[in-house]
Amino acid sequence: MKPKPGHLGLKYAEQFKDSSIAEAYHHRPPYADEAIRKLVELITDEPRTVLDVGCGTGDLARRLVGQVECVDAVDFSQAMLNEGRALSNGDHPHLHWIYGRVEEVELQPPYALITAGESLHWMEWDVVMPLFHCILTPHGLLAIVERGHEPASWNEGLGALIQRFSTNKEYRPYDLVEELEERHLFQKQGSFRTSPTVFVQSIDDYIHSLHSRNGLSRERMDKAAAQAFDAEVRSLLTPFLQDDGLALTVFNEVVWGNPLANA
Repeated sequence: MKPKPGHLGLKYAEQFKDSSIAEAYHHRPPYADEAIRKLVELITDEPRTVLDVGCGTGDLARRLVGQVECVDAVDFSQAMLNEGRALSNGDHPHLHWIYGRVEEVELQPPYALITAGESLHWMEWDVVMPLFHCILTPHGLLAIVERGHEPASWNEGLGALIQRFSTNKEYRPYDLVEELEERHLFQKQGSFRTSPTVFVQSIDDYIHSLHSRNGLSRERMDKAAAQAFDAEVRSLLTPFLQDDGLALTVFNEVVWGNPLANA
Protein backbone atom coordinates (compact mmCIF):
# COMPACT_ATOMS: atom_id res chain seq x y z
CA MET A 1 0.00 0.00 0.00
CA LYS A 2 1.14 3.53 -0.72
CA PRO A 3 2.67 4.98 2.47
CA LYS A 4 1.06 7.86 4.32
CA PRO A 5 2.40 11.35 3.60
CA GLY A 6 5.41 12.00 5.81
CA HIS A 7 3.95 15.11 7.41
CA LEU A 8 1.22 12.94 8.97
CA GLY A 9 3.67 10.61 10.70
CA LEU A 10 3.67 9.61 14.36
CA LYS A 11 6.53 11.96 15.24
CA TYR A 12 4.29 14.90 14.37
CA ALA A 13 1.15 13.41 15.92
CA GLU A 14 3.00 13.15 19.21
CA GLN A 15 3.09 16.94 19.44
CA PHE A 16 -0.48 16.66 20.71
CA LYS A 17 0.88 15.09 23.88
CA ASP A 18 2.34 18.50 24.76
CA SER A 19 0.63 20.31 27.63
CA SER A 20 0.87 23.62 25.78
CA ILE A 21 -1.24 22.29 22.88
CA ALA A 22 -3.83 20.76 25.20
CA GLU A 23 -4.11 23.98 27.19
CA ALA A 24 -4.59 26.04 24.02
CA TYR A 25 -7.06 23.67 22.38
CA HIS A 26 -10.21 25.32 23.76
CA HIS A 27 -9.40 28.42 21.70
CA ARG A 28 -10.42 26.58 18.52
CA PRO A 29 -13.96 27.42 17.32
CA PRO A 30 -16.56 25.04 18.83
CA TYR A 31 -18.32 22.50 16.66
CA ALA A 32 -21.67 23.77 15.43
CA ASP A 33 -24.94 22.43 16.85
CA GLU A 34 -25.82 21.47 13.26
CA ALA A 35 -22.81 19.17 13.11
CA ILE A 36 -23.71 17.47 16.38
CA ARG A 37 -27.30 16.95 15.21
CA LYS A 38 -26.06 15.42 11.96
CA LEU A 39 -23.85 12.98 13.86
CA VAL A 40 -26.78 11.90 16.02
CA GLU A 41 -28.92 11.44 12.89
CA LEU A 42 -26.32 9.05 11.48
CA ILE A 43 -26.95 6.60 14.33
CA THR A 44 -29.56 4.06 13.20
CA ASP A 45 -28.49 0.87 14.98
CA GLU A 46 -28.72 -0.42 18.54
CA PRO A 47 -26.96 -0.08 20.87
CA ARG A 48 -26.68 3.69 20.38
CA THR A 49 -22.99 3.74 21.32
CA VAL A 50 -20.25 5.97 19.92
CA LEU A 51 -16.49 5.59 19.66
CA ASP A 52 -14.74 8.96 19.40
CA VAL A 53 -11.19 8.38 18.13
CA GLY A 54 -8.44 10.91 18.67
CA CYS A 55 -10.94 12.63 20.94
CA GLY A 56 -8.56 15.31 22.22
CA THR A 57 -10.36 17.29 24.92
CA GLY A 58 -13.66 15.70 23.92
CA ASP A 59 -15.08 18.50 21.78
CA LEU A 60 -17.33 15.92 20.09
CA ALA A 61 -17.61 13.30 22.84
CA ARG A 62 -18.77 15.74 25.52
CA ARG A 63 -21.47 17.11 23.17
CA LEU A 64 -22.71 13.67 22.07
CA VAL A 65 -22.79 11.78 25.35
CA GLY A 66 -26.14 13.19 26.51
CA GLN A 67 -27.86 12.02 23.31
CA VAL A 68 -26.64 8.41 23.11
CA GLU A 69 -26.23 5.45 25.42
CA CYS A 70 -22.52 5.93 25.94
CA VAL A 71 -19.36 7.34 24.35
CA ASP A 72 -15.91 5.77 24.50
CA ALA A 73 -13.41 8.58 23.91
CA VAL A 74 -9.87 7.50 23.01
CA ASP A 75 -6.72 9.58 22.81
CA PHE A 76 -3.01 8.89 23.29
CA SER A 77 -2.43 12.31 24.87
CA GLN A 78 -2.87 12.25 28.63
CA ALA A 79 -2.68 16.04 28.60
CA MET A 80 -5.72 16.21 26.30
CA LEU A 81 -7.71 13.77 28.44
CA ASN A 82 -6.87 15.70 31.60
CA GLU A 83 -8.15 18.92 30.03
CA GLY A 84 -11.28 17.20 28.72
CA ARG A 85 -12.25 15.74 32.07
CA ALA A 86 -12.30 19.25 33.59
CA LEU A 87 -14.52 20.74 30.86
CA SER A 88 -18.32 20.78 30.58
CA ASN A 89 -19.76 17.22 30.59
CA GLY A 90 -16.27 15.82 31.05
CA ASP A 91 -17.46 13.94 34.12
CA HIS A 92 -20.62 12.51 32.53
CA PRO A 93 -21.16 8.96 33.84
CA HIS A 94 -21.63 7.57 30.32
CA LEU A 95 -18.48 9.14 28.93
CA HIS A 96 -15.55 6.75 29.19
CA TRP A 97 -12.13 8.30 28.66
CA ILE A 98 -9.60 5.78 27.33
CA TYR A 99 -5.89 6.56 27.28
CA GLY A 100 -3.81 5.10 24.47
CA ARG A 101 -3.58 4.73 20.71
CA VAL A 102 -6.80 3.47 19.19
CA GLU A 103 -4.65 0.99 17.25
CA GLU A 104 -3.75 -0.67 20.58
CA VAL A 105 -6.33 -0.01 23.31
CA GLU A 106 -9.01 -2.45 24.47
CA LEU A 107 -12.44 -1.39 23.21
CA GLN A 108 -16.01 -2.44 23.98
CA PRO A 109 -17.78 -2.86 20.61
CA PRO A 110 -20.09 -2.83 18.83
CA TYR A 111 -20.43 0.89 18.02
CA ALA A 112 -23.23 2.42 15.95
CA LEU A 113 -21.01 5.39 15.06
CA ILE A 114 -17.31 6.14 15.06
CA THR A 115 -16.41 9.83 15.04
CA ALA A 116 -13.04 11.33 14.16
CA GLY A 117 -12.83 15.07 14.76
CA GLU A 118 -9.69 16.48 13.14
CA SER A 119 -7.82 13.33 14.11
CA LEU A 120 -8.00 10.44 11.65
CA HIS A 121 -5.14 11.80 9.54
CA TRP A 122 -2.75 11.06 12.43
CA MET A 123 -3.61 7.36 12.71
CA GLU A 124 -2.21 4.29 10.98
CA TRP A 125 -4.86 3.95 8.29
CA ASP A 126 -4.02 0.38 7.28
CA VAL A 127 -4.60 -0.65 10.91
CA VAL A 128 -7.53 1.47 12.06
CA MET A 129 -9.77 1.26 9.01
CA PRO A 130 -10.02 -2.56 9.07
CA LEU A 131 -10.46 -2.31 12.85
CA PHE A 132 -13.33 0.16 12.47
CA HIS A 133 -14.92 -2.12 9.87
CA CYS A 134 -14.96 -4.95 12.39
CA ILE A 135 -16.28 -3.08 15.44
CA LEU A 136 -19.18 -1.21 13.83
CA THR A 137 -22.78 -2.43 13.99
CA PRO A 138 -24.24 -3.70 10.67
CA HIS A 139 -25.37 -0.20 9.64
CA GLY A 140 -22.75 1.67 11.61
CA LEU A 141 -20.76 4.48 10.02
CA LEU A 142 -17.48 6.31 10.35
CA ALA A 143 -17.94 10.10 10.42
CA ILE A 144 -14.97 12.37 9.73
CA VAL A 145 -15.52 15.87 11.14
CA GLU A 146 -13.40 18.89 10.28
CA ARG A 147 -13.44 22.55 11.21
CA GLY A 148 -13.12 25.05 8.38
CA HIS A 149 -13.36 28.76 7.72
CA GLU A 150 -13.98 31.00 4.77
CA PRO A 151 -10.84 32.64 3.37
CA ALA A 152 -9.79 35.55 5.55
CA SER A 153 -7.95 38.62 4.31
CA TRP A 154 -4.86 37.62 6.28
CA ASN A 155 -4.70 34.00 5.07
CA GLU A 156 -1.83 34.41 2.64
CA GLY A 157 0.35 36.28 5.09
CA LEU A 158 -0.44 33.88 7.92
CA GLY A 159 0.28 30.88 5.73
CA ALA A 160 3.71 32.27 4.93
CA LEU A 161 4.43 32.82 8.64
CA ILE A 162 3.33 29.30 9.57
CA GLN A 163 5.48 27.81 6.82
CA ARG A 164 8.44 29.82 8.10
CA PHE A 165 8.07 28.98 11.80
CA SER A 166 6.44 25.54 11.85
CA THR A 167 8.49 22.63 13.16
CA ASN A 168 6.73 20.35 10.65
CA LYS A 169 8.74 21.21 7.55
CA GLU A 170 7.34 18.21 5.65
CA TYR A 171 3.77 19.56 5.53
CA ARG A 172 1.99 19.45 2.18
CA PRO A 173 -1.70 20.19 1.43
CA TYR A 174 -3.80 17.03 1.18
CA ASP A 175 -7.39 15.74 1.14
CA LEU A 176 -7.95 13.06 3.78
CA VAL A 177 -10.96 11.41 2.15
CA GLU A 178 -9.18 11.23 -1.20
CA GLU A 179 -6.12 9.70 0.48
CA LEU A 180 -8.28 7.01 2.12
CA GLU A 181 -10.28 6.28 -1.03
CA GLU A 182 -7.11 6.03 -3.10
CA ARG A 183 -5.95 3.28 -0.75
CA HIS A 184 -9.36 1.54 -0.89
CA LEU A 185 -9.82 2.02 2.86
CA PHE A 186 -13.01 4.10 2.84
CA GLN A 187 -16.25 4.23 0.89
CA LYS A 188 -17.88 7.64 1.17
CA GLN A 189 -21.66 7.65 1.61
CA GLY A 190 -22.42 11.32 2.11
CA SER A 191 -21.32 14.72 3.34
CA PHE A 192 -22.78 17.75 5.08
CA ARG A 193 -21.52 21.28 5.62
CA THR A 194 -22.97 23.43 8.38
CA SER A 195 -24.21 26.93 7.72
CA PRO A 196 -21.40 29.49 8.04
CA THR A 197 -21.41 31.48 11.27
CA VAL A 198 -19.28 34.34 12.53
CA PHE A 199 -16.86 33.45 15.33
CA VAL A 200 -15.23 36.41 17.07
CA GLN A 201 -12.17 36.25 19.29
CA SER A 202 -9.36 38.48 20.46
CA ILE A 203 -5.98 38.50 18.77
CA ASP A 204 -4.51 36.87 21.88
CA ASP A 205 -7.01 34.01 21.76
CA TYR A 206 -6.49 33.59 18.03
CA ILE A 207 -2.74 33.32 18.52
CA HIS A 208 -3.33 30.75 21.28
CA SER A 209 -5.46 28.75 18.84
CA LEU A 210 -2.58 28.71 16.36
CA HIS A 211 -0.39 27.14 19.04
CA SER A 212 -2.88 24.26 19.34
CA ARG A 213 -1.87 23.18 15.83
CA ASN A 214 0.71 20.66 14.80
CA GLY A 215 4.06 22.30 14.15
CA LEU A 216 3.36 25.25 16.44
CA SER A 217 3.64 23.64 19.88
CA ARG A 218 5.34 26.11 22.19
CA GLU A 219 7.22 23.21 23.75
CA ARG A 220 8.85 22.33 20.43
CA MET A 221 9.47 25.77 18.98
CA ASP A 222 12.56 27.64 19.99
CA LYS A 223 11.44 30.19 22.62
CA ALA A 224 12.77 33.14 20.63
CA ALA A 225 11.12 31.79 17.48
CA ALA A 226 7.78 31.41 19.27
CA GLN A 227 7.97 34.99 20.49
CA ALA A 228 8.89 36.25 17.03
CA PHE A 229 6.02 34.26 15.49
CA ASP A 230 3.53 35.75 17.93
CA ALA A 231 4.79 39.28 17.30
CA GLU A 232 4.61 38.91 13.53
CA VAL A 233 1.13 37.39 13.67
CA ARG A 234 -0.05 40.22 15.92
CA SER A 235 1.36 42.79 13.50
CA LEU A 236 -0.30 41.01 10.55
CA LEU A 237 -3.73 40.84 12.23
CA THR A 238 -3.95 44.25 13.90
CA PRO A 239 -5.24 46.05 10.76
CA PHE A 240 -8.15 43.59 10.61
CA LEU A 241 -9.17 44.01 14.24
CA GLN A 242 -12.76 45.20 14.76
CA ASP A 243 -14.37 46.55 17.91
CA ASP A 244 -15.26 43.07 19.16
CA GLY A 245 -12.12 41.33 17.91
CA LEU A 246 -11.20 39.26 14.88
CA ALA A 247 -14.20 37.94 12.94
CA LEU A 248 -13.89 34.50 11.34
CA THR A 249 -16.60 32.92 9.21
CA VAL A 250 -16.50 29.28 10.29
CA PHE A 251 -18.23 26.03 9.37
CA ASN A 252 -17.92 22.28 9.91
CA GLU A 253 -17.68 19.54 7.32
CA VAL A 254 -18.99 16.05 8.11
CA VAL A 255 -18.16 13.18 5.74
CA TRP A 256 -19.51 9.72 6.51
CA GLY A 257 -19.18 6.29 5.04
CA ASN A 258 -17.87 2.77 5.48
CA PRO A 259 -14.35 1.89 6.58
CA LEU A 260 -13.13 -1.02 4.49
CA ALA A 261 -11.49 -4.17 5.75
CA ASN A 262 -9.17 -4.86 2.82
CA ALA A 263 -7.05 -2.47 0.83
